[in-house]
Amino acid sequence: MPPTWHEKLNRPQDPKRKRLDKAFAGIPAGEMLYISTPREIDGLIGTIPEGETLDVHELRRRLAEANDADATCPTTTAIFLRIVAEAALDEIADGADWADVTPFWRVIDPDGPIADRLSCGRETVRDLRLQEAG
Repeated sequence: MPPTWHEKLNRPQDPKRKRLDKAFAGIPAGEMLYISTPREIDGLIGTIPEGETLDVHELRRRLAEANDADATCPTTTAIFLRIVAEAALDEIADGADWADVTPFWRVIDPDGPIADRLSCGRETVRDLRLQEAG
């Protein structure tokens, strides 16, 4: 049986830093790449105030800066954002209130590629952003 979203979110893992031997995803060779964790991203999203959003590029920039790196891996960040969002959606399905889950909609752009992969669909992300905007 595959792991649940919560198991993926809570899987013990440490962040990593890696010097790139070759260019990757627009990041030049020689740059220090930071690879975060789902828990770290979950925690960072939880600090974004209600009604505010943070674009994925800025999230990655902040993570890199805080961890003495030149860039944060765009691939793993997208994967980890989905894990955070799907774990929150599972909590909602289990009866949690939207106010009590990680507000993934503050980072995931309803018109972006990550929203397309979410089980709730892009419209839910858009609706949650509009509700917070008031």
